[in-house]
Amino acid sequence: MSRKKAEDQDEILSHPIIMRVTEKQFNKLEQILANSNCQSIGEVARMILQKQRILYFHKDISLNGPMEELSCIRKELKAIGININQLTRSFHTSKQEGQQNFFILKVAERYEKVEEKVDRLLIIISQLSAKWLQK
Repeated sequence: MSRKKAEDQDEILSHPIIMRVTEKQFNKLEQILANSNCQSIGEVARMILQKQRILYFHKDISLNGPMEELSCIRKELKAIGININQLTRSFHTSKQEGQQNFFILKVAERYEKVEEKVDRLLIIISQLSAKWLQK
């Protein structure tokens, strides 16, 4: 199966340009490539030649800890929610009042755990907002 023709023939990259750079310049181009939205060194060079904006991504390592903790809290909240749904289903299917009271107490315990996790989330979010909203 053949490749589709490009709609805009002016956008086809048809003229190769061979260029030599020093090791230092090449390393700089590779560093830009590794941290940007470009897919190849050729694309980096084209963006520079055309004076187009290159999106440069910066990873803040100091956020790794809070992000991992937020991820864990999210998983725990999801598990608690699943448990509450299971207990609610059991509550609605049980016929005896003693069993229903048991399920009510269990759901209340789960909601207490949710409250602890939400409090921890609020602390983390306030720390992150203090960091990001510095002037």
